[in-house]
Amino acid sequence: MLTIGQLGRLAALTPDTLRYYEDAGLLQPDGKSDAGYRLYSPAATQRLRFIKHAQACGFSLAEIRELLSLRHSESACCRDVRRLAVEKKLLLEQKIRAMQAMSAALDRLIDDCNDETGPVDDCPILAALEQAGPGPAPGGRR
Repeated sequence: MLTIGQLGRLAALTPDTLRYYEDAGLLQPDGKSDAGYRLYSPAATQRLRFIKHAQACGFSLAEIRELLSLRHSESACCRDVRRLAVEKKLLLEQKIRAMQAMSAALDRLIDDCNDETGPVDDCPILAALEQAGPGPAPGGRR
């Protein structure tokens, strides 16, 4: 059995992170020592690798909790896991498009600012941000 510190070192995570994962329902100690320390089986390192890999794929802790519950559900099948992965991918693609639109809007603002030595009161970027509402950035370019 591993203490929280030992498990943290093996998984390259802090004990605070491990406690946070416990609070989030992602990790549970397998018992406690006579002194009251949390004890984990070596299988906890595999669960932590799963959590870290899922996070690297963009899954939130709530989504990871759902994946873990599917993993241990007798009624779940691969289709259920695939559905979650497809939903995550679609959400990530939507976020990428939104970030590309933000980048393009910033490009337009930067292009409109030709005089870097002008006073701040005449800065076209600040003026555009003050006047902007929903829709395309001033300058009319898309």
